[in-house]
Amino acid sequence: MKLWDADIDMTAAASKLHSAALLVDPSGGAPLDVTIFVSCYNESSYISGTLDTICEAMDAVGLSFEVIVIDDGSRDNSRELVRAYITAHPERGIILRANKHNKGLAQNYVDGAFLGAGKYYRLICGDNAEPKETIVSVFKSVGQADIIVPYYTSSEGKSMKRQLISRTFTGIINLITGYRLHYYNGLAVHLRHNVMRWHSHSRGFGFQADILCRLLDLGYTYKEVPVITVEQREGDKSNALTLKNLLSVGHTIMEIAIRRVSNRVYRRK
Repeated sequence: MKLWDADIDMTAAASKLHSAALLVDPSGGAPLDVTIFVSCYNESSYISGTLDTICEAMDAVGLSFEVIVIDDGSRDNSRELVRAYITAHPERGIILRANKHNKGLAQNYVDGAFLGAGKYYRLICGDNAEPKETIVSVFKSVGQADIIVPYYTSSEGKSMKRQLISRTFTGIINLITGYRLHYYNGLAVHLRHNVMRWHSHSRGFGFQADILCRLLDLGYTYKEVPVITVEQREGDKSNALTLKNLLSVGHTIMEIAIRRVSNRVYRRK
């Protein structure tokens, strides 16, 4: 399904400012294949390793790419390490945006999409939890569907409590939407334009599920890819498992449910 399919007519004056091809395919004409947003908040132990892993994986995949690191007000030396990495690797397309104030992962995710230049867009967390093989598997599927949806067949280091919460969340979303995805928060690859156009208004970790469901409701195609992740932090010390984020996920579930009802009421005949 192509929501942008249309016939284009324009004056000679308009044609000096606009491309007819881009008016029916806003994702076309991007100078790079992929923009990778790396989230960074107090990741001094992992951020350099994350950048190494990304660069090695993308070299193996063979797609042109850039990396936008957004440091969200880290209190450690994360940003200094990223600056050192940039200095040591001038041949790489790496950008550091060091926020003056903490904005939260969801807002930085949207900001990164607007800052990027790639056709496709993906978040990779700065804790180096995804092995090179996982990143390669995900990006090798780019182009086979509008959305590439990773799901974890192995999650080393994650506690049983976190795995139970994750399975429960997935079950609730499948029940509400009628979809049968394995996982909704697996850091999908999207067309970057879709993230800018259809981004979630959620501020917690449920924003990944929200945008994915929005796009599936619109008819975009997807492909699921099984991958593994390796939790670097011990126990439940992940930034994701906080009361604030759990409440936000509850809000996301409510938003998805309300939108599902709205879609049925206002469905095109």
